[in-house]
Amino acid sequence: MSDALVAAFELLQSEKGISAEVIQEALESALVSAYKKEYGTSQNVEVKFDVKTGNIAVYQMKDVVEVVENENLEISLEDAKEKNFAYEIGDKIRFEVTPKNFGRLAASTAKQVITQRLREAERSVIYQEYIQYEDDLMTGIVERQDNNYVFINLGKVEAVMSERNQIEGEVYKAHDRIKVYVNNVQDSTKGPQVFVSRTHPNLVKRLFEQEVPEIYDGIVEIMSISREAGDRSKLAVFSHDENVDAVGTCVGPKGVRVQSIVNELNGENMDIVEWDEDPVVFIKNALNPAEVIDVYINEEEHECVAVVPDTQLSLAIGRRGQNVRLAARLTGYKIDIKSESDFDPEEYAELEATKDITEDSEEEEISSDRSIEPILDESEDFFDTLEDMAEESEPEEVEDTEDFFDIFDDQQDEDSPVDSLAIDTDEDTPREHDEVMEELEDEHLEEPIDSDEEIDEADDEVSREVSEDLEEIDEELDEQE
Repeated sequence: MSDALVAAFELLQSEKGISAEVIQEALESALVSAYKKEYGTSQNVEVKFDVKTGNIAVYQMKDVVEVVENENLEISLEDAKEKNFAYEIGDKIRFEVTPKNFGRLAASTAKQVITQRLREAERSVIYQEYIQYEDDLMTGIVERQDNNYVFINLGKVEAVMSERNQIEGEVYKAHDRIKVYVNNVQDSTKGPQVFVSRTHPNLVKRLFEQEVPEIYDGIVEIMSISREAGDRSKLAVFSHDENVDAVGTCVGPKGVRVQSIVNELNGENMDIVEWDEDPVVFIKNALNPAEVIDVYINEEEHECVAVVPDTQLSLAIGRRGQNVRLAARLTGYKIDIKSESDFDPEEYAELEATKDITEDSEEEEISSDRSIEPILDESEDFFDTLEDMAEESEPEEVEDTEDFFDIFDDQQDEDSPVDSLAIDTDEDTPREHDEVMEELEDEHLEEPIDSDEEIDEADDEVSREVSEDLEEIDEELDEQE
């Protein structure tokens, strides 16, 4: 048996790529379980397998303790020292307990482990081989078909194509060679499962990459695809080289490139249009072959109205709405088709005007917020001037209220940069304090005011400051009198 095990191990390593360490670990673990199951023991055992010789040995593990409570798991320090004087409490001692007839059990277990590892290795190899084809094309042979599924031979695995992934009206016969798009590859206990499709839009994309070298090389890029499998597809293409015509490159000389793809898809029509970053131009192109007069876009709702000549209305909509439906999927916009006679430009002009008014109002609000800043600066300068005058004026120089305002008027002409805030003193008698407060309140703004509550707070603040200034002036005048 030893020679047979060694030979089996070498075979697994050389042909299946399974390392000896993996097999050894799996076999030893399986033999421990088999030993306990066969001999019904609760012992703590280990199994050692020699990869080079094929020999198998079973060892019982015991802990060295002062007082033994479980003879299957523990050994006293006194007994341990009889075997080796160096043992201490807490050490582990290994005793070989290999049964005489253990070879038969080991052989049976080894066979099961090796068979299981072989299956796992093969499954892993196949999975790694086919996972790289996910989101790509593969060519297979139809093997069989039932009411819901078509089974396709892809070499080492049998792929499954569900009913919704089959093109309506397409007939699949045994031994037919077909190209399929690999949707998904899953790893399971039964082996890798591959799911394929003939209706996925990326099937068209991969076919064009095979037929058009410029697409494969990245010179021409497929920006978006919309498809109704078996009937019609629309592709938006863009050229990264201004010297290369994207649409013409995909069509090919005399249409040979696109015709090859049409034949592979059993006559499915192909509309190839040029992609443009301007949505108006892109939508016009997407509605090809219909001619579009103009496109009105609502960016907020991501929808638009396309105006077409009366004679082009049915062509723009398409059979059962197919053309506009595919164009909407291609562009990402909800498209409403209007004939030129039914279209009312004034309706959309009003919408545009409303939009412009809204935008202008927003700009005016921003401008208003900005225009108040110079007034705030001027108000601050005015009150600074007022405070400086009150401090600099000596009591004997100010005999009455009229003299004070004369001084203030002269000093403001020299220093104040805000002529519009100057107090009129041309009258023979000074105005009442309430009039002065009213004028100061109109101009004194500490910050932009946005609400009634903020206005009230600002009024209170202005009133307090002005009242305090005037009270100080009155006190000084009273002292002079």
